Formats: sequence, structure tokens, C-alpha cells
Amino acid sequence: MTILCYHSVEPDWESPLAVEPDVFTGQASWLSRHRRVLPLADALPRLDARGWLPRSHAALTFDDGFAALHTHVLPVLIKEGLPATVFLVAETLTPAGRPVDWVDTPGSEPLVTLTLDQVLEMQDAGVDFQSHSWAHRDLTQLTEDECVRDLRDSRELLSDVLGRPVPLLAYPRGRHSPQVRRAAARAGYTHAFALPERAEQVDAYAVPRIGIYRGNGHLTMRVKSTRPYARVRTSDQGARVVGQVRRVAVGLRQQRR
Repeated sequence: MTILCYHSVEPDWESPLAVEPDVFTGQASWLSRHRRVLPLADALPRLDARGWLPRSHAALTFDDGFAALHTHVLPVLIKEGLPATVFLVAETLTPAGRPVDWVDTPGSEPLVTLTLDQVLEMQDAGVDFQSHSWAHRDLTQLTEDECVRDLRDSRELLSDVLGRPVPLLAYPRGRHSPQVRRAAARAGYTHAFALPERAEQVDAYAVPRIGIYRGNGHLTMRVKSTRPYARVRTSDQGARVVGQVRRVAVGLRQQRR
């Protein structure tokens, strides 16, 4: 199994980033019954050289910190007893805030991120919060020093408002480079997470995750979480994934016989 990456969970935002609440509820229920879902910090020491967790283990992450997580995810996590990590864009928690201007499919209604009060409530309920950079810029387009400042500012602000260390980073859009990985280390992070869509070198600053998107049903989630990263593109919702789902479904039926 592997580390799963969601973004938002909400009914009305027609975007690949927004999984339907009933779909997420079903996926969370299945994970709680069939997988040992680990806190992200506990999962890291168990990863193998490919970035995979031991069989029947998984971890849950959410990028961007959308406000819908408070409404549609927190109650499910509490009910199912599942740990999860949310990667926050730090500038959204400043007094001036930051509009959500980094989404390619924004929808008809303005997108809203978690307030500090919501973050602290979720943290009290057991949700872990880590860094998704300062302003969700494409870090590969910054100089190394600019990247260090962005990531360090995010880590320091989040550590201050959360009252604890923030050693983990998820790269915006999963994009990274050798320069970005060096910057993450210089900025004080111990690990950083990507969203690879092809085979790439795995290390502490390129930890792979699998993206779960709108239209990915329960069986697709199982396929994505049990296939090598290079063979299942994280954003693929087309015929190739459908074919894989069908093949896995046949295998599962045969195993039950």
C-alpha cells in the first residue's frame, strides 16, 4: 500500500480535485476495515526503497487545506478513527490571508481555505498539519534562495500557530527538482512529498504519493494504491485506469473463489 493524496471533498465543485463526500465516506470506511492506516510520521520509517508501505498499510494526506475538509472530512475521520495529515498553504492563515488562485478548475463559487480556528479544532481532534509552502507557487520556477525563504517562512509560521514543529512538506502540484529538494533541506524539513506520474528516484525529499481524484471510485482507489507509481498515473481517469480496474476486479473475484 501507499500514501494517498486527496485535495478537497465536497459535492458541488466539479473539479478533479474535489472527491464527492459519499465516495470519500465509502473509501474511508473500506480503509478502516481493510487497512492499517498510519499517521504520516509513523509511516515514514516503514517505507521501502520504492516509497511503498508494508502490505495492508496506508496513510492519508490532503493538500491545500480547503475549508470543506472541516465539513466533509473531519466527521468521517473521527467516525472511522483514521489519522490524516493536511498540508497547509501558510499564507492563507495570515491576517491578510491569500485567495485560492492556484487552482486550474476553480468552479463557479470562490474557493475557501480553513481558518485558523478550524485548523486548531481539527488539530485538537487528532488531525496532523504540515507545510504546503508559503504561497503555493511553482517552486521549480524560483531560485534556490527564493525557494528556501518561501519554505522556511511557511515552516516557521505554521510551527508558531500550531504550537509544535512542522518538519514535513508537500510540494505544490508535486513539482520538484534537485534545487527544490536542496532548498527543502536548507529550510529545515526532514521529508518532502511529491505526486509522481512516472518513475522517479525516491528519497527523503521525494517521497511518492498517489493522487485520488473526482471520478475515482472505490475500486479505482484500490488499484491506485496497489500498483507501482510508474504504471498508474496519479491523475489518469481514462480508459487505461478503467482497464486496470477491470483486471483487478477479475483477480479479486478469483481470489474469493
